[in-house]
Amino acid sequence: MKIAVLTSGILPIPAVKGGAVENLIDFYLEYNERHRLHDITVYSVGDKLTAGHQALQSEVNHYRYIEIWSPWAKIRKRIYKWSHPQQQYFHYTIEYYLERALSDIARKNYDVVILENRPAYSLKVAGRTRARLVCHLHNDFLNADTPEALPIYNALSRVITVSDFIASRVRTLETGGGTKCVTVKNAINREAFTNPTADGPTRQDLGLLPTDFVLAYSGRINAEKGIAQLVQAMTLIKDARDVKLLVMGGSFFGDNVSDDPFISRLKQQAAQLEGRITFTGFVPYHRIPAYLRLADAAIIPSQWEEPFGLTCLEAMAAGRPIIASRRGGIPEVLHDEYAILLPAHGGDKEEDFVAQLASAILNLQHHPDICKRMGAAALAASLQYDKNQYAQQFFNALEPLKPHQ
Repeated sequence: MKIAVLTSGILPIPAVKGGAVENLIDFYLEYNERHRLHDITVYSVGDKLTAGHQALQSEVNHYRYIEIWSPWAKIRKRIYKWSHPQQQYFHYTIEYYLERALSDIARKNYDVVILENRPAYSLKVAGRTRARLVCHLHNDFLNADTPEALPIYNALSRVITVSDFIASRVRTLETGGGTKCVTVKNAINREAFTNPTADGPTRQDLGLLPTDFVLAYSGRINAEKGIAQLVQAMTLIKDARDVKLLVMGGSFFGDNVSDDPFISRLKQQAAQLEGRITFTGFVPYHRIPAYLRLADAAIIPSQWEEPFGLTCLEAMAAGRPIIASRRGGIPEVLHDEYAILLPAHGGDKEEDFVAQLASAILNLQHHPDICKRMGAAALAASLQYDKNQYAQQFFNALEPLKPHQ
């Protein structure tokens, strides 16, 4: 098939600046390069870091770059904003990217256009191409509460969701027995986490002792990720002085490590624990495996409905037992053999969650044999989340849309 991919309009492809969605796009493009299944054109924002990238030499994957950050692009974006005063669905920068991409798509005869995590793109794309539209949905962006939900849903031929949880949200729009949803669960580059090659710190570098029981938290540092509850749990077990916590990440994606008020409050609380919590700041993705290998367990205390939870897969591939909250798509990935799943209570029940989190931490610390057994089970379970298997399933989900010869 001849396929176009519309990205988020924020981060570039290849994923030279990271991004979970962008890495997953790279996975299926790499698979397509090896197996030469389809002719794929990716519409991506431009970035100087993509220049000379090996992926651009592909004969089956093509890259069309739309500049949005240069001085001239900024002027053109402003003109676009002024000339389109009517209400737009997205920020004008994304609307500008979409319009530039559509001007090219409208001239091509694509069979399928994939909308990467932007279901509302369909409101404009449907009127500019005869191609069938597929939304690859990574977040809870299409449900009964979504603005213009039915026009968006009706324009789509298929919705590929990253978890059954996200599929259940889309199905709030469906009537009758049919569904456009198919679940293709996310994946990671397992080898990078199972056998990390990037240089990383030692425990000594981070002020950790060989006898410490080390927990690893990796991700954005904000309220919905449950990091405040985790710091509270560490305060509850302040007498367990050999339990240490590594907090890897910043307030947002990329290299944003500036402290916002939320992080500042967390650090003030952590300071009372006299060095038992270490904030590493932003850690480049390729170095995360090395940090995980220093830990005895991973911890994912999310307080929102996680669409999937790639950090679950990373901990599994590193062979680490996991403590996590039972939220969104997490229970689809984590099972009792290698994870302790806790109900996430909010409001008046938040103290219950914090107490259960503290108890789970101590339970793993006191039972190293159980930790070892859970880590081995996690590693074995990670095999089903290999990036090649993911890409194969992704393309299988597109097969019913293949034009009849």
